[in-house]
Amino acid sequence: MRSPLTVGALAPSGRSLARVVTAPVPSTGDPVVVELGPGTGAFTTTIQRRLAGRARHVAVELNDRFARRLALTHPGVDVARADARDLVPLLAARGLGAADVVVSGLPWAAFAPRDQRDVLRAVTSVLPPHGVFTTFAYVHARWTGPARRLMRSLRSQFDEVVVGRTVWDNVPPALVYHCRRPVRLTEGDMP
Repeated sequence: MRSPLTVGALAPSGRSLARVVTAPVPSTGDPVVVELGPGTGAFTTTIQRRLAGRARHVAVELNDRFARRLALTHPGVDVARADARDLVPLLAARGLGAADVVVSGLPWAAFAPRDQRDVLRAVTSVLPPHGVFTTFAYVHARWTGPARRLMRSLRSQFDEVVVGRTVWDNVPPALVYHCRRPVRLTEGDMP
């Protein structure tokens, strides 16, 4: 409640939502997984279980308190206290050119249109053609202006956007967007 523009929920996401959002994280190989807005680590824990000590997991958190806590509770995660809009140089500084999966816990409804656009542009810039982006929205807010704007943006920037089933046991209930095959847009093409 102290940071309504950077913290989008009153309570952490539940385990069921974490399982659905992180489903694209491979359980084999050495993928690069980027987590945007990990907050208190609800998705982080599930990602770490799936990765089982292999691969790269970069968590990008703007809130300093959350970033410090996450680094303490998840020492195997590369926690970057940074803005998600700076994803391209952030990965480049780590010797990473791309991410296989980007998982987002960002509060999209709290973002101004330009911020939504800039973050999604950064995401599509780091995803290869086989890359996957997942994020979620609360069911009760699905019809609001910011949520509709997010859906339009997702559909313009990914060839495939699948709306997953509603996770009813999350508080509040949520649905997950699975986005594949990023489309490279020019400045004039952005919604």
